[in-house]
Amino acid sequence: MMKQNKRCLTDCDALLTEVVIGAAIEVHRALGPGLLEAVYEEALFLELNQRGLGVARQVEIPVSYKGEELGVGFRADLIVNKSLLLELKSVSAITDIHLAQVITYLRFLGFKRGLLLNFNVPLLKQGIKRVAI
Repeated sequence: MMKQNKRCLTDCDALLTEVVIGAAIEVHRALGPGLLEAVYEEALFLELNQRGLGVARQVEIPVSYKGEELGVGFRADLIVNKSLLLELKSVSAITDIHLAQVITYLRFLGFKRGLLLNFNVPLLKQGIKRVAI
C-alpha cells in the first residue's frame, strides 16, 4: 500500500474551475472537434487571458528521483493562476493512460486539481474529466 504524501497541495477554488470550463466550451463552440491539440491550446490560452486569468503555456515540470533532479520530465499544456493544471487532448477517447498522466503531473507540480479536456467530441461536456489527488 502506497503511503499518502503529507505535504500541502496547492488548490484552486470551484469558481476558477467553472470559469476555465466555460472558456473551454467557448473555444470548442467556435472551433468544433477535429483539430490538432496545439490549436485548442493556443485558442484556450487566448480565451483565458481575455478573461483576466494568469495562464502559463508548456510549463516545464521537473522530475526528481530519490532526491536527485533528473531535469525536465514533462511539460504541462496550461497552468491557470498557478493552481490549476489543464491537460488538453484531441483524441477519439480518453484512456487510463491520459488520466495517469494528469495524476503524475499533479503530483510533481504539487497541485490538488486538474482538468483533462478532450476537444475531439461533439459536445465538450463529454470530454471534460475533473481530476483531484
